[in-house]
Amino acid sequence: MPTLTIRAARHGPLLHQENWGTRVSLGWRRFCLMRARHRQRKALRDLADDPHLLSDIGVTREQALQEADKPFWR
Repeated sequence: MPTLTIRAARHGPLLHQENWGTRVSLGWRRFCLMRARHRQRKALRDLADDPHLLSDIGVTREQALQEADKPFWR
């Protein structure tokens, strides 16, 4: 009768590897969002002096300035 040999698996412990591509992608997306907010709020601040344009978008001067004064990270 043949003998069976059992070999132990030679796999070491599984190593956790970070997925840097995902982190970079999320960081870039957040950066682009903050930059877009900054540009939009700057444009809104410039619009605050024209009542006709503000009525077109349906906000008051106070609302426009309040939104424009928010920090870009919020």
